[in-house]
Amino acid sequence: MTFDLEAIPPGDRYRILASLVTPRPIAWVTTQDHEGNLNAAPYSFFNVFGSNPPLVAFAPGNKDRRTPKDTARNIRETREFVIHMVDEPLGEVMVATSATLPHGESEVDLHNLATLPSQKISVPRIADAPVALECIEHSTIEIGTNRLVVGIVRFIHVREGLMDEKGYLQPGQYHPLARMASPDWYSRTSDQFEIPRPD
Repeated sequence: MTFDLEAIPPGDRYRILASLVTPRPIAWVTTQDHEGNLNAAPYSFFNVFGSNPPLVAFAPGNKDRRTPKDTARNIRETREFVIHMVDEPLGEVMVATSATLPHGESEVDLHNLATLPSQKISVPRIADAPVALECIEHSTIEIGTNRLVVGIVRFIHVREGLMDEKGYLQPGQYHPLARMASPDWYSRTSDQFEIPRPD
């Protein structure tokens, strides 16, 4: 089976790529506009891309062909956002926050998500998330109808018990969800194993 991506519509390209390039980590992103309205939305076109400076990138699309999603709009206004990793107990509410709401209506309020203040930015973080990365926008790149937000991580919150004092994960304690095939498939990371690297 082969696919000529230049010959098929963008929706088909998305479905094929999003189903094959898996598993992908999920960025559950909170942002805030100048009026203080808090937004939360998940994105699985996401990863970490460096450590000096610590870089993350994710791709918030549009509500329609011309209207950026609130995440992108808020980052354009404030240049701040928090990326949360999602474990299984948060899976249902994370997916629920992907629904499109009118601008200014908060998924955080709608789903009664508890928040805590961030350390270095003004955007609050989701209290129950196992990991929260406080970020400032480095740049936003637009290629065609794609939008890639590149952020610099300024501060990290990690749930007690997940890491040791040196920053190594405690085996068997951290189980983020991963995105699988479009539209509704996810995977657990509870079946983990070690393959030592060569010297």
